[in-house]
Amino acid sequence: MNKAMNQAFRKRKITYTLAFLVVLALYLISAYITEFDLQTGIKAFPEAAKWMSERLIPDAKAWERLPKILDKLFETALLSVAVTVTAGIGAFMFSLLGSKTTGFRGIINQLVRMTAAFFRNVPDVVWAMVLMFSFGQNILTGYFALFFTTFGLLTRSFIETIDEVSASCVEALNATGANFIQIVFQGIIPSAMTGIITWILYMIETNIRSSTLIGILTATGIGYLFDMYYKRIEFGSAGLVVMAIVVLVIVIETISIQIRKVIK
Repeated sequence: MNKAMNQAFRKRKITYTLAFLVVLALYLISAYITEFDLQTGIKAFPEAAKWMSERLIPDAKAWERLPKILDKLFETALLSVAVTVTAGIGAFMFSLLGSKTTGFRGIINQLVRMTAAFFRNVPDVVWAMVLMFSFGQNILTGYFALFFTTFGLLTRSFIETIDEVSASCVEALNATGANFIQIVFQGIIPSAMTGIITWILYMIETNIRSSTLIGILTATGIGYLFDMYYKRIEFGSAGLVVMAIVVLVIVIETISIQIRKVIK
């Protein structure tokens, strides 16, 4: 018994050592190719902090622009909520076809999972770049860029949630002769609702962060204001934009935590 445990411990130790060496080798090779110097980067932190404390503090002109900044911030928040809710509705309906619990197997199940993986693995920034060729720089481009990634991620998450929490309920309803609609509304939705709401809240928080970067590309929302002020070297106004985004993210996260406590 002790001999087997010692062998297992040695095997894990060798595995962890090899994994560490591989990661270290990858870091060293990458640093050499990109000419990255960690020491120089660490030494630059005090100077960077000093520059931010001097340049990014909002001035009087920045505070005059606060109503405009809040307006764009509100627009960004609404876009994130709209994207997440619509993508969540579509993802839930799509996940019913990809879940094994609902009885869909074979080619349909695989197609749903492959589609979700495709949309999930293409970053929203890439979607924005591609869609700009068709829609140009506008809020519709930002909406679809966030929608596709959110749809893919939520579909995959909902499939896993349904498979984890709804199996016993579905089996019981199947035994009573319930049809598909009854199974969904009486078994899947009640048992998976907590997980679904948690994922939607998480994606709202994520999309608010992502929509800032998307806005720089699509010239919309709070990201556009930051990009404009930064390029004009109006760092005080750009700093106020950053502060507004941070406050919004903290507020949304606080609200999400409270909602999660209520639904648990």
